[in-house]
Amino acid sequence: MDEALADFLRHLALEKQASELTVKSYREDLTQAKDFLRTQLGNGATLDKVTSRHLRAWLVWLHEQGYAKTTVARRLAAARSWFRFLCRRGELPANPADGLRGPRQEKKLPHFLPESDLAKLFAAPPADSLLGRRDRAILEALYSAGLRVSELTGLNRNDLDRAEGLATVRGKGKKERLVFFGEQALAALEAWLSARDALLANLNKQLAGKHKDAVFLNKNGTRLTPRSVGRLLAKYLAQTGLDAAASPHSLRHSFATHLLDHGADIRSVQELLGHRSLATTQIYTHVSTGRLKESYLKAHPRAK
Repeated sequence: MDEALADFLRHLALEKQASELTVKSYREDLTQAKDFLRTQLGNGATLDKVTSRHLRAWLVWLHEQGYAKTTVARRLAAARSWFRFLCRRGELPANPADGLRGPRQEKKLPHFLPESDLAKLFAAPPADSLLGRRDRAILEALYSAGLRVSELTGLNRNDLDRAEGLATVRGKGKKERLVFFGEQALAALEAWLSARDALLANLNKQLAGKHKDAVFLNKNGTRLTPRSVGRLLAKYLAQTGLDAAASPHSLRHSFATHLLDHGADIRSVQELLGHRSLATTQIYTHVSTGRLKESYLKAHPRAK
């Protein structure tokens, strides 16, 4: 079992070019599944003895442990992918996870911030400090381009085309797409990039390796992490008294919602977000009701 899992994780990292975070998530999910199956199968446990009954028992156990439905569904999907990989290699005759259904997911509407709140948020970082300029650039970039936080922290200087106001980002599955920065985001980025050089000069530090070209650095001159972005956003939300439940992803949700509110075509929003399926983007139509109501009031003969 251990060798089969190690082979699958290598496959994800080397052949599928999955991110470190994705491989880590699979490792954690499947290690738990492996350990549970060993207790079910007893001595001499091998994967070819795993049946759908064992996996159902695992799903029941996950529910009993209080795991969220989204977590249970993700772990089942991870197990299904692992067994599919082993079937392709001829190590299993059939996929025991086929036919198993995960828990029915609750449909949650995307969490977004009103435009007036965003204006307060973007004004919060101090413009007269190096890290304040960085933080303003981070907030503006997340919202202006609809970036995932991992896409933002993964940005390198050569990904930016500042003259054209765009950047190349690598999203899920290392899929590349172009994103656009508005004038305010570009101005904030320019201010930070000048401050970035000053920060490194103050630290008397020459960057190397994966930090060398990073756009966003921490106070020590190394690449900023997604967790750090979450912390700095929480700080400014507290300072401004805004919705404490907002996360960096809420700015991406706000980007999509506001584009639709202002008349953007949903397929264009799909491309800008890097969604593979239009169905993923369509959830924003459920929260973007302002424009729909305005159209209704204007067009329906008995609306008023």
